[in-house]
Amino acid sequence: MGHAAMRSANMSLLLRVLRSRGGSSRAALAQETGLSKAAVTTLVGELAERGLVQEGRVERRGTVGRPGTEVRLDGRRVAGVGVELNVDYLAVCLRDLAGEVRFTSSIPMPSQAGPGPDGARSHPPALVIDRAARQVQEALDVAAAESLWIAGITVAPPGPIDYAASTVRFASTLGWEAVPLGEELARRLGPDHPELALENDAKLSALAEAPRLAQRGIEDLVYLTGDNGVGAGIIAEGRLIRGWSGFSGEVGHIGVEPGGEPCRCGRRGCWETLVGLDRVLAVLDPQDPALSALVPMQERLARLRTLLEEGDPRLLQRFSALAEDLVRGAGVLMDVLNPRALVLGGYFGYFADVLVGPVQAALDARLLADGGRVEVSGSSHGLFAAAVGGAAVAVERVLENPMLAPTVPR
Repeated sequence: MGHAAMRSANMSLLLRVLRSRGGSSRAALAQETGLSKAAVTTLVGELAERGLVQEGRVERRGTVGRPGTEVRLDGRRVAGVGVELNVDYLAVCLRDLAGEVRFTSSIPMPSQAGPGPDGARSHPPALVIDRAARQVQEALDVAAAESLWIAGITVAPPGPIDYAASTVRFASTLGWEAVPLGEELARRLGPDHPELALENDAKLSALAEAPRLAQRGIEDLVYLTGDNGVGAGIIAEGRLIRGWSGFSGEVGHIGVEPGGEPCRCGRRGCWETLVGLDRVLAVLDPQDPALSALVPMQERLARLRTLLEEGDPRLLQRFSALAEDLVRGAGVLMDVLNPRALVLGGYFGYFADVLVGPVQAALDARLLADGGRVEVSGSSHGLFAAAVGGAAVAVERVLENPMLAPTVPR
């Protein structure tokens, strides 16, 4: 390893320690990393020149010797952008190196009415990508106004991705197949756009939740995201599982009801036909505002919440069945993957207070042996989980190679 590569690796090591442990003195960093105090001082100086760390309050440890000055991550300089393309909404998140969310925005998913008497809405790629580009540009403008350097942009479409071609292989909820999302979004953003990458929405949501659970020693989890489709992000021993072709987590198409309702994928009885949001919405009156794709998702879910609290018998029955149907698929995942945590996201997470208890109880009741219990919880990031995870993945580029960050102008 060359000198520059070694220096970058050591700076990366320091940043990761600061991210996981919080602020530390130079002496504590030297002890934690095994680097000499002189090396830590030099590396911290270079990290500060790139706006990645800052020195804070004086840290006193006992009464002997000079107090150390605390070094901590600096969120004033570097950030990442995450974008989620959901069947119901587009969300964007600007998040800095220290983990602070600087900006979020969410709008209904752009669509157009289809031909025919039913007027079924479609999501033409060009229309969606145009609006996504405007949302990204809005986040970039906020970043520029706050003097943030953008490490990258991560876009989260539903469905599996061809990573090499930056293409969405297919997204049944959007009606997409072989859409060159990365190329088209890059073209709209112009030649000077930050590094752009694609990652599946459920996988990014899992990455967004992982740090919260890792603080408690949990490194094996399944994040289950629910909208009209269902996907899973799987983390095993702290590592994201993509599968050899990127198809891991397409759990919505697990067959749970042979001969059941037809699915968008062409099969019958897929899990998402039982637990997708459209199955919940189907019990509402045809004119209910929660059915309108033009209404922001937060407002649609709030409407469902109001009806539940008012004791709407149709929704009460549907949510009771929903918890049972969730366990039909989740039980299979728990048996196969044996995670320590199951996180409910998307609209499942919005109704975590209604679903977590019954799902936890049902999974507990089917345990094969002591010690295999999974902990069920709701997402801490709500509908922005995939966008938050996307921003975190973008910032990861700098954590991996701190020398990517330009020095701060004096």
